[in-house]
Amino acid sequence: MKKLKLLILIFSLALCIPLAFFVFKTYRGLEREEAATLRYFAETLFDEMEQALAVLVQTEEGRAIDEFNFQVLPSGGRRGVDEPQRSPLSQIPRENYIRGYFQNNPDGSFQTPLVETGGQIPPEHAELISELKDANEIFNRKRVTVTDRFKSRQAEIIAEKEGKQVRGLADRYLDLSRAQRSKIYLGQTEKRLEKITVGQAANIAKPASPQVMRSSVPLAGKPKDRKDVPSMAEGRVGDKTLSFKKRRFEESFVAESVDAGQPTAEADTDDATGFQVEVAPLRAVFLNDGQIFIFRRIMIESQIYRQGFLLGVDAFLGYLTRTYFLTQPLSQFTALRLSVVDQEREAKVVQVGEISQNPDFILNRGFPSPFSFLKASLTCDRIPRSDGRQTLSIMLIVLALIVLMGLFAIYRSVRTIVELSDRRSQFVSSVTHELKTPLTNIRMYIEMLEQGIAANPEREQEYFRILDSEGVRLSRLINNVLEMSKLEKSQRHINLQTGTFEEVIAETQAVMSEKLKQEGFILTVRPGRLRPFKYDREVMIQVLINLIENSIKFGRSASDRKIGIQTVQEPKEVKIMVSDTGPGIPRHALKKVFHDFYRVDNSLTRTTRGTGIGLALVKKFIHLMGGTVTASDNDGPGCTITIRLPA
Repeated sequence: MKKLKLLILIFSLALCIPLAFFVFKTYRGLEREEAATLRYFAETLFDEMEQALAVLVQTEEGRAIDEFNFQVLPSGGRRGVDEPQRSPLSQIPRENYIRGYFQNNPDGSFQTPLVETGGQIPPEHAELISELKDANEIFNRKRVTVTDRFKSRQAEIIAEKEGKQVRGLADRYLDLSRAQRSKIYLGQTEKRLEKITVGQAANIAKPASPQVMRSSVPLAGKPKDRKDVPSMAEGRVGDKTLSFKKRRFEESFVAESVDAGQPTAEADTDDATGFQVEVAPLRAVFLNDGQIFIFRRIMIESQIYRQGFLLGVDAFLGYLTRTYFLTQPLSQFTALRLSVVDQEREAKVVQVGEISQNPDFILNRGFPSPFSFLKASLTCDRIPRSDGRQTLSIMLIVLALIVLMGLFAIYRSVRTIVELSDRRSQFVSSVTHELKTPLTNIRMYIEMLEQGIAANPEREQEYFRILDSEGVRLSRLINNVLEMSKLEKSQRHINLQTGTFEEVIAETQAVMSEKLKQEGFILTVRPGRLRPFKYDREVMIQVLINLIENSIKFGRSASDRKIGIQTVQEPKEVKIMVSDTGPGIPRHALKKVFHDFYRVDNSLTRTTRGTGIGLALVKKFIHLMGGTVTASDNDGPGCTITIRLPA
């Protein structure tokens, strides 16, 4: 049995180790799938933000270059011929994060479409225009140190570093490197050339309100240091003579200053010719922690104008969180962190959602220029579980139960076979002894009769009775073995006949009376009023004899040697109870005593020989007749075997 347990243990380990590895890999795969799913939706969230910023950039890049004045000429129109229209930027922007639009002129002066040329500042716009003027002054101071060259390579490197996010399962199906490279800038990536009319050029260079002009701060440095921002009245830039077209533009501008709205022949000619303008992509410059100037450079005949809008950082971050995160189910279990970075210094930080200290998931995103100052980070403390995890867990529990039940069934079956094999071996030994004992007695008494040891007829009769008793005992043992064999092979048939049970008890008493007398037992019968029912007479006699012999065998050491038979009539069954005053049956063996070849292992059974098939035969016979048999201990000494047969 120890070897069997060891083999089952080895088999269990051989089965469980691969299964545990499979479960581990499956759960790891589910974790990666859950992380990849969350990463996909987080990147989709960032993509929506980036798409909104791209739309904003494309809108600003698509604006006409003279829209930054209060009035604009229709597309292709000529000054003095076509009626000017009000600029779409002359109203306060609808977006609360765009504070207002203004243009920084080459000489550092300031103009905004909120103020009509030469007009007074509207009272409702006074505070906003003051804010824009302050922003222009800060920008003028920064223009000396901030180069106009675009940091394209640096921005490209930063975008590549921030774009290298682990995309989980997506890398198996798509190569996203080209898509990442294409998003270094939002909108146009290179400078473009655009043709404008002289009227539009003059509209761009038109001086703003005197109040605004006086508030402008001149550029720092000496005039010789400002080669990139020459005055419109100068005739030279460095040592280079202005081109004929530039001089014509100056003349038209001066004429406009003297008598606004009066065209000249030269202006008409220039209208037909126009100017070629260089328009650079949008870029951003930090003014302070709460304001960023996003602008484009306009170069007209070496004159550089900067047109853009003032971005309110707090309102901008609030707009992004409210519009693209807080309205999403994602905000219920993740946290969004938006930060504005100025030269690797976080100027502003906004955090919303379920903030955690040790997140299981982190996704960072850096946005392309001109919003390269914006960094986003999405974290999650606990990644939502996949629906497949619950199904897998249920299937694993079911599989584990099946495996455990299978192992247990194998163990029980093998153990039963081993125990049955042991009991069979004991049975063979017991049967051999049981057969040998009566045969030895028979041979001994026959030899005594042959030798004339029995000197008188009385002794001879006594020897003959002993021989008859031993012969009956031997015959009964052989019959039990044969009956057991027939029952196992399903070859034993019963003959059910209707009758009363008194004749069975009477015949049993007659057969066992001599045995009971020799052993000193008293048989008490308490018959109930039984109605006739169907049973096999010979089988029931054999069953009662087996039960009485069993009580005699194990009750020899009892001080009170009594055996009782009681019958009880019930509505649907007949109860036949055989009780004794012997040692009884241990509680753990009350069911096992009916198993084939089973014998209780105690000091009494070791000294009492037996085959272990008596009670097994009783159970098999009763089951053949459609009944049941049980064993129970008495309140006092002994036990009771109860037989129930259909009435």
